[in-house]
Amino acid sequence: LAMGLPLFFLLKDSAGTSMAAFAMIVVMLPCFLLAMYEKHGQPLEIVIKNVIQTKFIRPKERPYQTENFYAVIEKQRKLEKELERLSLMLEFERQYEDCAFICGIDEAGRGPLAGPVVAAAVILPKDCEILYLNDSKQLSAKKRELLYDEIMEKAVSVGVGYATPQRIDEINILQATYEAMREAISKLGDAPDILLNDAVTIPGVAIRQVPIIKGDAKSISIGAASIVAKVTRDRLMVEYDKIMPGYGFAANKGYGSAEHIAALKKYGPTPIHRRSFIGNFVEV
Repeated sequence: LAMGLPLFFLLKDSAGTSMAAFAMIVVMLPCFLLAMYEKHGQPLEIVIKNVIQTKFIRPKERPYQTENFYAVIEKQRKLEKELERLSLMLEFERQYEDCAFICGIDEAGRGPLAGPVVAAAVILPKDCEILYLNDSKQLSAKKRELLYDEIMEKAVSVGVGYATPQRIDEINILQATYEAMREAISKLGDAPDILLNDAVTIPGVAIRQVPIIKGDAKSISIGAASIVAKVTRDRLMVEYDKIMPGYGFAANKGYGSAEHIAALKKYGPTPIHRRSFIGNFVEV
């Protein structure tokens, strides 16, 4: 007041009452905030927020408390960071944007002792935005399931291919993976103009291919394919667990966990075990 009132009367006649009042507020507000800061010892940004809520917003109009205000700000910051990450995952899609249909290819299940290898081919629309889409291995099972549903809803076309354990034993896992990928491509409803593959070049495919190391984390198309392949295979292994209990297929998905290996030694192999993978544990 000692600073603001003299300024008000000084400017009242020359600048008008409104301008004088405004100048008085501008001079007094920093002093008021500083006094509040010194009194309560709170960070200045907290003081400012509290003043805005308590002095300028009527109680019934206060939408949230200070803590919720910062939660909203943090949520927005995380969303902006996610959008930046997704933009980086569009690098290859932008590079080949002249192609009408860009298809991502990936597989799941090359390493397990049991179950098929599954491949997926996914064509997403050019303007597709699926938040948190990533390499399936970086996601929780719950998040993969949610993203799977969103991918299936938004995709232009999805194809899935399989190679059985018997086929894996017959021609080896790499060739069986290629076979599953070719089947996935053949099941697409639209013919792709280019294939973005996770690390491999698929033999016997005439479509232009771009192998990308760790592509499931660098391309949204490959990332989508990795999720479709993983969720499809995981669901299949859960069903196998109901038919062949005791091996823990619902939990280990056919991979060589301690529980799985112990059951394999105790009960022997099932029809879905890969004979070429289990020789170190049981006689085949």
